[in-house]
Amino acid sequence: MVNIETPDYLNTIKNSMNGIAKGILRPVARKYDENEHEYPKELDMFRGMPIMSRPKKKKDGGEKKPDEKPKPKRGANLSQVVTIEEMCWGDAGLLLSIPNAGLGNAAIAAVATDEQMEKYGKKWAAMAITEPGSGSDSGSITTTAKLEGDEWVLNGEKIFVTCAERCDVVVVWATIDKKAGKSGIKSFIVEKGTPGFKLEKLEHKLGIRASDTGTFVLDNCRIPKTNLLGSAEVKTETEGFKGVMKTFDNTRPLVASMATGIARAAIDFTREKLQENGFVLDYSKNLNNMSSLEKEFYMMEAHLEAMRLLVWRAAWMADNEQFNNLEASMSKAKAGKYGTMITQKCCELLGPLGFSCEHLAEKWMRDSKIMDIFEGTGQIQHLIVARNVLGLSSKDLK
Repeated sequence: MVNIETPDYLNTIKNSMNGIAKGILRPVARKYDENEHEYPKELDMFRGMPIMSRPKKKKDGGEKKPDEKPKPKRGANLSQVVTIEEMCWGDAGLLLSIPNAGLGNAAIAAVATDEQMEKYGKKWAAMAITEPGSGSDSGSITTTAKLEGDEWVLNGEKIFVTCAERCDVVVVWATIDKKAGKSGIKSFIVEKGTPGFKLEKLEHKLGIRASDTGTFVLDNCRIPKTNLLGSAEVKTETEGFKGVMKTFDNTRPLVASMATGIARAAIDFTREKLQENGFVLDYSKNLNNMSSLEKEFYMMEAHLEAMRLLVWRAAWMADNEQFNNLEASMSKAKAGKYGTMITQKCCELLGPLGFSCEHLAEKWMRDSKIMDIFEGTGQIQHLIVARNVLGLSSKDLK
């Protein structure tokens, strides 16, 4: 029988993170929503914490038997998604502003060499992928990287970079060979302050306003040869795009857990207000004897639980070194779509309370929308799921 009860160690993480979300993030959520580009000083307490770490390699304990299966692990990924859900229950924009927890940190933890991890693992790293002419199709990026002696020379423009102003380094995706297509795409670590690397502007956004988002221009930006993320040896046939895309299998469940946390915040607030007004949620009722409001609320709760279980499945697989490309995209597709639907429906059920800035419901509706867009849109996730289920390549199914 499948046991889906939360184990004690995850309950401990959940309770401690909820305390931080309730005591630190939620009280200042509106303040930094209204003051978009002001750095949240309350988050300095997180500096120096190993948020995006990489598990240490264990010594070989002997040969495994042919039929021996690896034992399930208590891993970092499952702990992270539980942490992120609780923190985003507090505020998603503030979660994205926590030092050393950028998407670039996830990329470094996923594919960096030991030397790169030692040098950059503790720095605040942003991720620069999107370009004016390249959004969901990451394989169409045009930013170039040319090797000249012991340096890479980068040219291009990157937009919608999270933590653009606050980060220490940026993981920039660029192509070393346009003719090679996706295989020629690599990621590079570029330090802030490098000549030819300029923060052009900061965006004003619909949601997650506590998180700064900006545009970078690379104009003959020179970086050391060793700043190619991963192996310094360039093997176009075997590395490149497939290597850096591993990052998404790790980060998409994280984004899905963000959507889950926001949706849960909206449902919790809606339940609280319904009960304050004398509305009793009776789960023992027959479905045919329920009001439309009850049905909608119960359906939201069901979708929320499905979102969480898909996220946990993808994270558990990552912790146990199982290929989770399908499950990562399933969790992102489900949470991105239904997180948006849940927060919008909560605002509808709340009436004026859902659209008043006196409460955070309208903010959660604004914050949730981006979860269906960044890290690959919902449409892209459905395409990835279809390819996996049907056994087709990106060339066969576009």
